[in-house]
Amino acid sequence: MTRPTDGSLDRYQPLVDDWEAFCEASRRREPTVFRIRTGRVEPDQLLARLREQGFRTRPVEGLDHVHQVVDEPYAVTFTPEHWAGLLYVQQASTAVAAPALDPRPGDRVLDLCAAPGGKTSHLADLLEDTGCVVANDVSEGRIRGLLGNLYRLGHTNVLVTASDGRRFPEDALFDRVLVDAPCTGEGTLRRRGGDPPEQSRGFLDFVTSAQDELLRKAIRVTRPGGTILYVTCTFAPEENEAVVDAVLADEPVTLEALDLPIPHAPGITSFEGRSFRPELEGAARIYPHHLDSGGLFLARLRKEGEATKATADGWSPVPLRFPGDDATEGEAGELVRLAQRTLRDYYDLDPAVLDEVGWLLRGGRLWLHTLDAWPVQGWAPGSWRTISAGFRAMEFDDRGRSRPTNDVLQWLGSRLRRSVAELDDTEVDRLLDTGLLPSREELMGLVAFRWRDVVLGRGACTDDGIRSAVPKARAARLARSREVMREAAGD
Repeated sequence: MTRPTDGSLDRYQPLVDDWEAFCEASRRREPTVFRIRTGRVEPDQLLARLREQGFRTRPVEGLDHVHQVVDEPYAVTFTPEHWAGLLYVQQASTAVAAPALDPRPGDRVLDLCAAPGGKTSHLADLLEDTGCVVANDVSEGRIRGLLGNLYRLGHTNVLVTASDGRRFPEDALFDRVLVDAPCTGEGTLRRRGGDPPEQSRGFLDFVTSAQDELLRKAIRVTRPGGTILYVTCTFAPEENEAVVDAVLADEPVTLEALDLPIPHAPGITSFEGRSFRPELEGAARIYPHHLDSGGLFLARLRKEGEATKATADGWSPVPLRFPGDDATEGEAGELVRLAQRTLRDYYDLDPAVLDEVGWLLRGGRLWLHTLDAWPVQGWAPGSWRTISAGFRAMEFDDRGRSRPTNDVLQWLGSRLRRSVAELDDTEVDRLLDTGLLPSREELMGLVAFRWRDVVLGRGACTDDGIRSAVPKARAARLARSREVMREAAGD
């Protein structure tokens, strides 16, 4: 196989069942598609809220809780529902991957190349925020985007780590591993009007080597009987079937045929004079015309050996204190009790909600999570580090008083029954403009701002007024959303 560097796709014409449809879809503007965050909202409720704002949507057949926007008064990313983490905008094709890995509640799952987080979030949702999803990425910049998405969506069962996936620690085994490998990205050509990216010969050689290393790493950290899903967003057999074929030759895995509920083409067994194992026909190729989306390749592998759960080796209960934190166990416990009391007393939160979560003290802040266990303490020191577990929920001032974060108030949402400032459109505009609202007799102390059933963040009510503590960057994004909504309404 000789691969061109100019981005030409003509070499794939013999592989595509309808080349004219492929080319036409590749040049067409891709529709907006979103996935409902099922752990935070009932699907029918979200769709009704969007309809009330003038959106028309239709389900993407074969993909649960994935919908295409047919008509919109403004971009769905400007809605309060997007702000609140009730939906995630992504390509329809990328929503195929997480269900293909088939995670079950309670599983321990690794996403080896996780940023920006669409597939990670989907995995966490399918696990119903139980078990543990380790979301790893090598790029600090991309990890910031990953964290922003996970915090907005309110995922409590995700542990984020920073590491080159090829050097990821091997001291704990996972039930399922996703390898969303770096690739030449030919399947994203619709973002460039149908033109695939051009790549240097050096990059082409590097990327196939990295893909091979990542897939072999994934196999080593998967328990016997566990599942590995290899995914790329490119059409190149060099990065798809050839990589999987090489792994099948000398690793203890077998390929499982994918029976996807959406249009797709089978994997190929020969290309440009090179043959691959017959079983690679059980892989899947998604072309732009199949889902009116991007391109994707998927291959699912089963690790050989007697099936066991990843419950012992390398895993341990999540401690109350992050390893190396200066606080004592007693001090950490007292901070947890203070945090719980604050949420109960100020916001009349049902104590049962707090019984379902765990806490982790790190750097004087409490993180909220639902991890049943984690591998951090079993990993040998190396070129990796832990970024977050769940999300930061409570902070403490210099007088020892606890303060809920914007993220935890947004996650609690409608479960906050007291100390909530319900805002109309005029009040939310004023809050965003000045950061201050008039005092209300029924409110004093810590408050949450709620607008259109969406919690915007925290504030404090004194005799001087209700002052917002919503971060400036977050407030600026919301202000832009309000501006777009007003323009669409003709205000």
